[in-house]
Amino acid sequence: MQTTLRHSYSSLTPALLGCAYFVLAMLALGHSRFEGGLAFIWGANALLMAVLLTSRINDWPALLIAAGVASAAATSLWGMGPLAAVPMAIINLAEALIVALVCRRFAPGRKFAGSMRPLLIFTLALCGPANMLAGVAAAWVASLLTPVSFGASWLQWYTGHVLGGLTCTPILMMLLQGEARRWFRHTLRREKWEAGGLLFFFALATAYVFYVARYPMLFALLLPMVVIVFRVGNLGASASVLILAAIGGVATMTGHGPLHMIPGTMGERIQYFQFFLASTFLLSMPVAAELNSRRRLFQMLQESEARYRAIAEHSGDVVLNISVGGLIEYASPAAAEQIGCAPELLIGQDAANLVDPEDRAHVSAAIGRALAQPGDVQTVEFRPFVSTRGLEWCEMVARAVVDEHGLPTGIVSTIRDMSRHKARQRALQQVAALDSLTGADTRRAFLEKLDDEIGRVRRGGRACLLLIDIDHFKAVNDRYGHGTGDRVLAGFVEWLRPGLRSIDSIGRLGGEEFAILLSGTDVERASMICERLREMVAANPVRIDSGEAIRVTFSAGLVGLDALVGRDSILEAADKALYRAKHSGRNCLRLAA
Repeated sequence: MQTTLRHSYSSLTPALLGCAYFVLAMLALGHSRFEGGLAFIWGANALLMAVLLTSRINDWPALLIAAGVASAAATSLWGMGPLAAVPMAIINLAEALIVALVCRRFAPGRKFAGSMRPLLIFTLALCGPANMLAGVAAAWVASLLTPVSFGASWLQWYTGHVLGGLTCTPILMMLLQGEARRWFRHTLRREKWEAGGLLFFFALATAYVFYVARYPMLFALLLPMVVIVFRVGNLGASASVLILAAIGGVATMTGHGPLHMIPGTMGERIQYFQFFLASTFLLSMPVAAELNSRRRLFQMLQESEARYRAIAEHSGDVVLNISVGGLIEYASPAAAEQIGCAPELLIGQDAANLVDPEDRAHVSAAIGRALAQPGDVQTVEFRPFVSTRGLEWCEMVARAVVDEHGLPTGIVSTIRDMSRHKARQRALQQVAALDSLTGADTRRAFLEKLDDEIGRVRRGGRACLLLIDIDHFKAVNDRYGHGTGDRVLAGFVEWLRPGLRSIDSIGRLGGEEFAILLSGTDVERASMICERLREMVAANPVRIDSGEAIRVTFSAGLVGLDALVGRDSILEAADKALYRAKHSGRNCLRLAA
């Protein structure tokens, strides 16, 4: 995992930064002011930017002050004199601060040598606002204090600072963030010897090109640099750039190398060399960053594959990889137990063959949604087509696998046995559908059955609804208590059941009010059943603890289910018929009008 080391430096860090900045500025001013104006080589700001980008913002003031003092001292002693010391220090600090702020704003918490986006932001910030603005101010100061024109001074500043920053800042950041230390700690000895050999060969090649070759062969250095980048990565790219800068820079400044075949002044040759150095850096570092990202991705894929295999091969759930076309590409070992088929025999088969034909449409729709919405997880329950161990219900959880463009390339799914869950669910539904006192259907469950029966009547069936109310039940509660009343209600339903068929339903709508749904029966037959039920209940009194027998009768209203009438209207008609039965002396049946 990629991390960025932004920490609080010690109290000596500003002083050390100031000393290092002063030395770098002194060397640049003392050896690269070829035309008496600004320095053609400038690496001091690269160090300052690297330190700012790897430190906390709270530490910036002390770091900037130390660098500003060092810049002013170097300019006063080795540059354009005391008059330019303060202005040039402010300009140098402004350049570094602009780059640091832009990078912190648009690439927070990133390694600028580790991936493409932060490296691009750093390059744009350095080449754009930072040095365009700072270059104008520096050129104005130089044109006032030296014979060099404004345009030439601006070009000297821009090339020196941009090329120096591009080449050195990411490399210095890598060193400050401990890249070299981590590389030496985690790299195998064989790989270290390989990296050392490649860099040694590159140093020999660079020395040959700059000191021996009779023809300009700068292009010959690109191939070994690319090899180093591929084999060693970021650190190898940085090391090769440093080798090229050291050997090529010394050769160019001492009159050697292919750049002296180009007509022009020493300053122009140095500018050209820095341009070549920055070009090789911009060629190697993005490639190294991309390779680094791919290595991390490959490592993550390996870890993910290991986790996936461990889960898939030791899980009780069946894991399937399904292609976009619906074919099984992988089946986990659990398939042998759950499905009754060896995993290798499932590969190449249509996944729909595992599903009961009645549920295939639902499963296909879930897989289609997973492919259409790659980021979402789809869940569907189905019955298996074949099961060797009584598997009744399964649950499939499916999610799409996507490529680098976000397009689905297949489905990863898990299939879990849901039979026990379904059984518990049915048991709970049955418990919830029964009245705890009488064992009759609850009002909600009965009304659902009534709706289903109305649907069957609309398809040509017959059915009747019988609405029942126990006569004078309030008197039973008042005389014997509610406990006895509950015994009467439970006994009432117990005596009704023998007179009903298995296809009939009895429900408690509330209190002492019950309803009976007589399926496949017309009104004439339903009236006969009701009369038989009245006789059975009247002939079987409910006995209580005291030994006393309580005789129960009921009033009833009967209505035939009509395909053109809704549930509420049917209940209302039955209730009106029951009302007439109560007002007709009770213990009787009345038909709905």
